[in-house]
Amino acid sequence: MMNRRTFFKGVSAAVVITAAGKIAAAVTPRHFNSKTIFRFAVASDWHFGEPNTPSEQNFQDLKTAFDRYQQHNHCEFLVFNGDIIHNDPALLPGAVTRLKQLHPRLFVTHGNHDMVAPEIWEQAWGHPLHHDVVIGNQVLLLGNTADEKGTYLCPDVDWFARKLEQYKTADNIFIFLHITPVKWTDNGLDCPEFKALIQKYPNIRAIFNGHDHDQDNVKMLEGSKIPFLFDGHVGGSWGVGYHGFRVVELKEDGSILSFIMNPLSRQGEKVFSKV
Repeated sequence: MMNRRTFFKGVSAAVVITAAGKIAAAVTPRHFNSKTIFRFAVASDWHFGEPNTPSEQNFQDLKTAFDRYQQHNHCEFLVFNGDIIHNDPALLPGAVTRLKQLHPRLFVTHGNHDMVAPEIWEQAWGHPLHHDVVIGNQVLLLGNTADEKGTYLCPDVDWFARKLEQYKTADNIFIFLHITPVKWTDNGLDCPEFKALIQKYPNIRAIFNGHDHDQDNVKMLEGSKIPFLFDGHVGGSWGVGYHGFRVVELKEDGSILSFIMNPLSRQGEKVFSKV
């Protein structure tokens, strides 16, 4: 029998997924035409400075594609979900300068290849490794999943527990973590405490992960209503056969439409209904 992971990896048709994680129906033009009240984008894994990769060109390609998309589809913000640089801390200032050209409201998470000290990271970006952002009644929780040496870490359960309780009445919570806290892939982590925690808060609408360059799909944690969304990669030496970014649209009825820009065309459209 085909399992859910295999299905999502191979699916080509657009589908609707309810908050319970069950396939409901095909996406129709109605989903795209319904009013969007909040839109944002997520990208990850630039690996600026990785040897033998065209990281400067990769950035320019991303900027061209994102600028073109933004001309007609305003995004409230852009999250760059980790592995901005490739190991060398000296690369960080140049990466900051470039990425800040993409959007005036840019948020970042720390990845395992972003090998800089926490205080240097905070000085560069203006916020610590773990931080929360409130935009209207939408909440972003951006967490750290690696130390300065690149060792993988599970999300800080104490920090997330405080923040999830603080924002338990928010309309929607979106969580951003570079490394997946579920052992779905060779490069993921098994974080049972975090998995148990997130299932207590029904206003968590989605968790976004980078790190696995070969993943641009959606995975559902068994017994959970929360989709985990991947976005491939912007750069680096491996992964899906294109460089793109993910778009998320919150609709007037509370549903969420998400898709990948590849990088100038749309693919993998899915809708997540609020129930």
